[in-house]
Amino acid sequence: MESILKILAAVSAGLTLSVLIGQIVRTLGFGRLPLHSPPHGSGSRGILYAFGQGMMPWEKESARKHLITYTAGFGYHFGIFSGLLYLALVVVSGFAPPYAAMFVIRVLMAAGLVFGIGLLIKRLGVSAMRSISCPDDYTANILVDLFLMLALLDSFGLPVRVPLLIESIFMILYIPVGKIRHCFFFFYSRILFGFFYGRRGVFPHPRTSERDVK
Repeated sequence: MESILKILAAVSAGLTLSVLIGQIVRTLGFGRLPLHSPPHGSGSRGILYAFGQGMMPWEKESARKHLITYTAGFGYHFGIFSGLLYLALVVVSGFAPPYAAMFVIRVLMAAGLVFGIGLLIKRLGVSAMRSISCPDDYTANILVDLFLMLALLDSFGLPVRVPLLIESIFMILYIPVGKIRHCFFFFYSRILFGFFYGRRGVFPHPRTSERDVK
């Protein structure tokens, strides 16, 4: 049973990845707008900014004003990626990483679970967020939280391997049709964002020299 579920999980991951890549390929079908203005900066530097300094809370007003939510979101996503790494190790080889690595994975998954539940409670408890939430917001959060909980329990050797694999298959297949897909498209969109504004010289923020001020 477990072996079959591992195969199904791997197939689900392959299918989901194919669909996500296909969605990116479809966006290329819209064509590219010609950039008539000469470049005023570096696209590669803009991409580095988008994945580095541009992720810091002081660079974004919404994050700067909501540091707790920003921190919870970061912790949540680190936990998710750690859980996916753990799942990959389970599915591919059943290999257990060294103790130090497993300790880090467990800490990140546990923190992600706590943050995920906290964000769900906030969505339910804050009327402004509740009013703009849709069923997908709750479904995605619950699926991921359940996945993190089962992965964490499995990492301690509790007998939840089969439920973990079943839940993982449902979560993976849900990714292309729900908001969880933003974990994949985040990287694609940040590359486009960084390249465009880097080329225009907007990012990294140009420094104003004394001569320019005068």
